[in-house]
Amino acid sequence: MTRQLVYSFADGDGHDKKLLGGKGANLCEMTQIGINVPPGFVITTAACLEYLEADALPEALMSQVSEEILQLQAATGKTFGAGDNPLLVSVRSGSALSMPGMMDTILNLGLNDETLAGLIAQTGDDRFAFDAYRRFIQLFGKVALGIDDEKFDEHFNEVKKRAGVKADVSLDAAHLKEISDKFLVVVRAETGHDFPQDVMLQLKLAVKAVFRSWMGKRAVDYRREFNITSDMANGTAVNICTMVFGNMGDDCATGVGFTRNPGTGENEMFGEYLTNAQGEDVVAGIRTPKPLQQMAEEMPSQYAQLVELRDRL
Repeated sequence: MTRQLVYSFADGDGHDKKLLGGKGANLCEMTQIGINVPPGFVITTAACLEYLEADALPEALMSQVSEEILQLQAATGKTFGAGDNPLLVSVRSGSALSMPGMMDTILNLGLNDETLAGLIAQTGDDRFAFDAYRRFIQLFGKVALGIDDEKFDEHFNEVKKRAGVKADVSLDAAHLKEISDKFLVVVRAETGHDFPQDVMLQLKLAVKAVFRSWMGKRAVDYRREFNITSDMANGTAVNICTMVFGNMGDDCATGVGFTRNPGTGENEMFGEYLTNAQGEDVVAGIRTPKPLQQMAEEMPSQYAQLVELRDRL
């Protein structure tokens, strides 16, 4: 009998953090109590450990991943790798114990020449589509292909300087298309290959990269510093989730939140957010996030939903 290495959010055991990681287990639990979690699935820590030992993915893993992608397509009505309603996913790490910022994440995976055109056709928003694409190329290039961030940043900063803007959000669609094109050239120059158009290959390379990040210097140093032993957390799960976009305009947002104040323990919403941004922007220091309480004034209905969800959790 084939070992199960992949669990949908609807089926995973929300109490098994050692197998599904803290993030994956919590996503499963929230899905199963009816919270509106974007559809997705978790690759287990067992698959990670096997990959790290053998330097190869477990034989059955990608076929199980492919089955879950089909389920995501059915649940969302979107198509992975094709069409005018493309399925894009995030690929995130998640160990049994939280290790914030120590491992890798890739957003907007599934974009290629065809799905970029589909995203533009679907949204009618060239700027959003090219913003998503340039973000994906850089993150994938850094995390999965090992390209230094500076190789991308020098082109990004050159376009911003020429455009006479300081904030990324001030760039228009033409600027972001130019940046995307330059980033594709960087990938070709640094790797000797074109940016992968096969979305299942993108996903496979991303999963391997997240697994490898468990043994990356940041993660190893963090575990040593905080005395996290292998019986407490061993290997990282990989969470693959349907993308929800915080960068589609000023009525969209991304952020980090806590159900209680982590400093005082007070029973209040605590966190920060950015409008017209993706999650990496919050932690990267590119823009200054706003305190979550400001959302009560700026986006009152969305803030009310967050408070309601916090009370349920």
